[in-house]
Amino acid sequence: MVAPEPGAARKPWYRQLYVWVLAAIALGVGVGLLWPSFGASLEPLGNTFIAAIKMVIAPIVFVTVVTGIASVDSLRRVGRLGVKTLLYFQGATLTAMLLGLVAINVFRPGDGVHADPSRIEVSDSVAGLIDKGEHESWWHFLTDIVPSSMVAPFAEGKVLQVVFIAIMAGIALNAVGEVGEPVVDGLRRVSAVIFKMLGYVMYAAPVGAFGAMAYSVGKFGTGTLAGLGKLILVFYGSAAFFVIVVLGGVGALIRVNIFKLLRYFREELLLVLGTSSSDAVLPRLMTKLERLGVPRDIVGLTVPTGYSFNMDGIAMYLSLAAVFIAQATDTPLSLGMQLALVGVMILTSKGSAGVTGAGFVILAATLSTTGTVPAAGIMLIFGIDKFMSECRALVNFCGNALASLVIARWEGVLDVARVRRRLDGSPDETVARVEPVEVNR
Repeated sequence: MVAPEPGAARKPWYRQLYVWVLAAIALGVGVGLLWPSFGASLEPLGNTFIAAIKMVIAPIVFVTVVTGIASVDSLRRVGRLGVKTLLYFQGATLTAMLLGLVAINVFRPGDGVHADPSRIEVSDSVAGLIDKGEHESWWHFLTDIVPSSMVAPFAEGKVLQVVFIAIMAGIALNAVGEVGEPVVDGLRRVSAVIFKMLGYVMYAAPVGAFGAMAYSVGKFGTGTLAGLGKLILVFYGSAAFFVIVVLGGVGALIRVNIFKLLRYFREELLLVLGTSSSDAVLPRLMTKLERLGVPRDIVGLTVPTGYSFNMDGIAMYLSLAAVFIAQATDTPLSLGMQLALVGVMILTSKGSAGVTGAGFVILAATLSTTGTVPAAGIMLIFGIDKFMSECRALVNFCGNALASLVIARWEGVLDVARVRRRLDGSPDETVARVEPVEVNR
């Protein structure tokens, strides 16, 4: 079916999804502050909504990647796209980590804490993470890419493994030519059904955002923010700098205004803020990037892969949190040791898609593996991790939203004039193409 142009029939403000989500977030904060126990009991609302979204993520990723690769004229182009994508992701991840390293060394929020690692009481849940990290190699994400069966990744929601299967299937369908065309056509029809399902699920977005925010504020409160407020400010400030200056600079190079891009994805950003999960908007991100004019094969390859290999928010958090713990526990950490930690974190940060609280899990695993910084020190930031997870997810989303545009421009297939018209809210009458479904209803 043909999707209506985003600017052709603008809905009144009170029917816009982002307005309802924003109101739900505000209501959730109010409920969490006024009735903490009741707010904490609303966790199932947020979890159920995220579960419903994750239900369709694996099928959407699979059909998008397969149909995209199967439709490419040359498989050599697929390989070229993969190399360019990984190179860009690696550069973005390293930049985010180094920015976090600079910020934590300049502002030094951990100085004066003087926490004794031997006297830090570690909870059972965190102790389990530390023990897991001690027995897990830094290269495990490479072996985890290959699934043990064709079905398990879909059942377990392992996006990176789904991408691996989809790439193999797409290459095979491309190679067999006409024999595979009925299969590709069938997958396109399945795609329309799945995106329609997603549209129904999105009606519950305000309810999910309300429940998740009420739970966060009601469960963790705001008392923990006072003691570690400087660390939170440093992290949020660094994240804002990365999005506005670093990503904004990259956007300027491809002639895309970062502020207009953020406005275009305002509904998705609010959902990420409300649910603390960028997974909740992965399908919508793919759909709206295609509407901007990014080719389906590029969207299908960069977005799902970016959810494991381009975690800019987590990358920044890892370097910042590790050095903070060292400062707080008076652990000497030279510049060389900090750079060595960054080198390990570049590897350990991969393959974390679909992991709840992925940043904290990876931090525990990294500190346990290296032994440079006391792993028990993660308890110092355990209480505020939930308030930092929203920021991590927002930065992850922004990085992946821009990445597809960058790769498309690098490939020379991005119509910048069309992108700018769309970001300005003007309909593009020169293009009429088939979309899976309009999910923004």
